[in-house]
Amino acid sequence: METLITLLVGVLVAVGVYLLLAKEMLRIILGTAILSHAIHLLILTMGGLKKGDVPLLQEGAAQYTDALPQALILTAIVISFGVTAFLLVLSYRVYQESGRGPGLRGPRDE
Repeated sequence: METLITLLVGVLVAVGVYLLLAKEMLRIILGTAILSHAIHLLILTMGGLKKGDVPLLQEGAAQYTDALPQALILTAIVISFGVTAFLLVLSYRVYQESGRGPGLRGPRDE
């Protein structure tokens, strides 16, 4: 299962980098969102996909589940949401100031 998720992370990183290299602002924003989802999956996979008890001190538990990767993913989700919101507002302001269309490409860019 971890190999399949690692391959999925690789595909998501490739798609995210491809979109980041585009000239259009909307594709760049989508690329950052996809790249952040890939990083979330990577953190989850590196933490290990284990089943076990909650990490409390109790007798009789053979295996514990580590809560640190889940906490890091929650923090990364909040940060990526903030970055995506900032990029959307920034692209809207560029649209207001320049008057270009949704792709933000001008006549010189083509």
